[in-house]
Amino acid sequence: MDERIIEYFVSDDVGEMRADKLFASVIEDVSRARLQKAFDSGQVSFEGEVIDKRFKIRHSGWLRATLDEVSMDEVPQGKPIPLDVVYEDDSIVVINKSSGMVTHPGNGTGEDTLVHALLHHCKGSLSSVGMPERPGVVHRLDKETSGLIVVAKTDLAHHTLAKAFSERTVKKRYLALVSGVPKVRSGTCLERIGRHPTYRTKMSVQPKGREAHTDWKVLEAFEDKASLVECSIHTGRTHQIRVHMQNLGFPLLGDKLYGFRSNRFKAVSIDRIFLHATHLSFQHPVTEEPLVFSQPMPKDFIDLIEALKASDSGKGKNE
Repeated sequence: MDERIIEYFVSDDVGEMRADKLFASVIEDVSRARLQKAFDSGQVSFEGEVIDKRFKIRHSGWLRATLDEVSMDEVPQGKPIPLDVVYEDDSIVVINKSSGMVTHPGNGTGEDTLVHALLHHCKGSLSSVGMPERPGVVHRLDKETSGLIVVAKTDLAHHTLAKAFSERTVKKRYLALVSGVPKVRSGTCLERIGRHPTYRTKMSVQPKGREAHTDWKVLEAFEDKASLVECSIHTGRTHQIRVHMQNLGFPLLGDKLYGFRSNRFKAVSIDRIFLHATHLSFQHPVTEEPLVFSQPMPKDFIDLIEALKASDSGKGKNE
């Protein structure tokens, strides 16, 4: 593989943003040096016109970069890893991802990512967009997040789905277990999100960050200790639900990066970040048929909820 092509559809709400900063904010697995080299060699374009890094994007369109000098060591190979396939046809595959599985290769990952599993399952037939590290990957789920994710098997499907995500026609809902109980039963968080100024592995609420929109509602409360919350996201910012719920004062159970403290939960076992992508709906990229997928909460969610209820019950008896 001599090159990798990255394409990103910029939506109308971009405002005004430099091309290099926009690319860096949406493509997380490419170094700034490699992206800079693409700009310097005239391999970055917007709507077919070659641009430099200082070019300001003011309207919607396709941003494209060609990255050279990819060694064969960077090309992931298929691995026989079990997958929970929810739906599959010639264009797409929808997976119920297990917690603990990384979506795509990157720094420090092994050969056990979702991409490795899909390359084996699909016999190498995934979209070439995002090659070599991210073939077929249109959106991602964090390592510890379980649930629904759609992957493109053709370039046409990839481009169409990428545009749908950018235009926010894809509907996504999540279940989260959070620390504490909100005083109101539902709400909306519109705080902008950007890279944390000090801790670069974190995101945070930033006045000049990118637009982010999360609707949430409490489904069940466990005394005053924890809540089961449903979150609908209308944007796809990195760690969006985790950042927004922390900002509201209710970090996700197990999410130590964003403020979870385990001292109130000594009676239960919390061994991951409790976030699950439970609903995904979109228009099929070829047939335009509406597709709706739902997955119930996984067993570890159910087990933790039962443990929280038992803990509350036991506390009441002792008192």
